[in-house]
Amino acid sequence: MPNATVTVSEFVLHCAIEKDKMTFTIVALAFIYLVTLCGNLLVIVVIILNPHLQSPMFFYIGTLAAIDVVNNSNLIPRMLAILAFNANTVPYGPCLLQLSVVYHFGVAETLLLCVMACDRYVAVVYPLRYPSIVTNKTVCFSIFLVNVIAAAILTPYMVFATELSFCHTNILPYCFCDFVTMVHISCTEDPRHLTLLSTTTIITGVGGLVIILFSYSRIVVAALKISSADGKKKVFSTLLTHLLVVCLFYLPLMISYILPGVGVRLSAEAYNVLVIIAIMVPPMMNPIIYSFRNKEIKGSIYRLWTRKRTTPDSH
Repeated sequence: MPNATVTVSEFVLHCAIEKDKMTFTIVALAFIYLVTLCGNLLVIVVIILNPHLQSPMFFYIGTLAAIDVVNNSNLIPRMLAILAFNANTVPYGPCLLQLSVVYHFGVAETLLLCVMACDRYVAVVYPLRYPSIVTNKTVCFSIFLVNVIAAAILTPYMVFATELSFCHTNILPYCFCDFVTMVHISCTEDPRHLTLLSTTTIITGVGGLVIILFSYSRIVVAALKISSADGKKKVFSTLLTHLLVVCLFYLPLMISYILPGVGVRLSAEAYNVLVIIAIMVPPMMNPIIYSFRNKEIKGSIYRLWTRKRTTPDSH
């Protein structure tokens, strides 16, 4: 309906997945969601139940786990409903809500990964000063600040999204409600919209990546000074796995958000794949990378599984 005026009380999501890949996509998404929920909720429960884990580093890990649960719960159930049951109609209000959750927690996770890299930097480079610099109070304030900054960055997106008019169609050729896709199908031609996207992505994405790489490079320098081979191996093993998560999260997002902002249009399927990798795979991987390789968390999970608490049982 190219020239028809559409009253936008709802959007129709058109998830561009080829029919022969539909079953695989549904199974893969269900698997990702199940692993994400089980892994991250287990991490959160273990940190809450074990007083020894209620320290700065584990507060960050618990916050990352909570963000990952919210992110994938915001996206995957809706995508599964679209793909499996063709439930592709979303009212205008819930569509904007989904968009706001995606962007807020996407920015929050970006900033949190930076903060966690800085935390490890201080722990490795200034081990004696770490307890006085990074306290529980500092951690709580940094997590609060991360969310305040994310909300501040989200605000202009929400203002611009409500300014968009849709006179041609209300079909979003995407698997969930997304600002870029809304701009592309709208009749509102304002360069500020995509300029905002590129600017905020470059500032938070590139800026965050620079902070992370700087922190990890300083950690590498400190690790090279460690005399024991086992100590070096442990530090470099941790760094490589952390960088894997960072690359999985940053690179596809930066490609999918920066290119449209500079006028390069990606195919719907390419855009879907990039954002699915960036938004949905890291939440599944984060517990494995950040938590299950940690001795304290592994020990707590084992005690939880065998019903042995860290505190003595009362008789």
